[in-house]
Amino acid sequence: MRKTPEPVVRLVLTRERIVHAAVELIERHGAEALSMRAVAAELGVAVMSLYNHVPNKAALMEGVAEYVVAGLDTVPSGTGDWREETRALVRAFRAAAQDYPQAIRVVLTHSIDSTAASRLAERALSLAAKAGFEGATAVRIVHALMAYAVGSQLQALWLGQLIDRVSEGSAPALARVDPAEFPHVVASAPALLAHDPEADFEFGLDLLVAAIDALPRK
Repeated sequence: MRKTPEPVVRLVLTRERIVHAAVELIERHGAEALSMRAVAAELGVAVMSLYNHVPNKAALMEGVAEYVVAGLDTVPSGTGDWREETRALVRAFRAAAQDYPQAIRVVLTHSIDSTAASRLAERALSLAAKAGFEGATAVRIVHALMAYAVGSQLQALWLGQLIDRVSEGSAPALARVDPAEFPHVVASAPALLAHDPEADFEFGLDLLVAAIDALPRK
């Protein structure tokens, strides 16, 4: 008696599934590796089938950017406290940079008139407006906040690697540093070699928000 052939399970393509595959591809190989053909191969489908859901690579990149910053939509707003809302927005953007270190570059280099970039800019500029700033000053505040969110992540990675290399040395850490020439370095050695990226981030964020608050308003 012949066995009944098992039904073939076909992948149901959706825009969300295609975008998710593109994000995973970027995280493994970088944004330069992204193409419609590469995403089709990732999903195991014919490349032409993608075009029923995503018209072109530009639309796919837009979807990737929207996917990466989707978490920013959950950041509280309307609380009446621009300082805490600013902290929450920067934390959320940093979390996106941590979760998608390759794909975040798509957001940072994407056209300002794209939906994802415009949504991020609008949210940040609205916070600057609540704080009493507009025009060029507001834009510079937004630039500083985004630079800190991404830069603090890069700095934490670099510092962690540096401390690991120092700790792996045969001599005690900073033992070769001359205390007569570098007294502050030697005195601060325990703190310099401590690695607490969360505490460092929150400390710097408080400094940045306080500096913004201290700026003159018109």
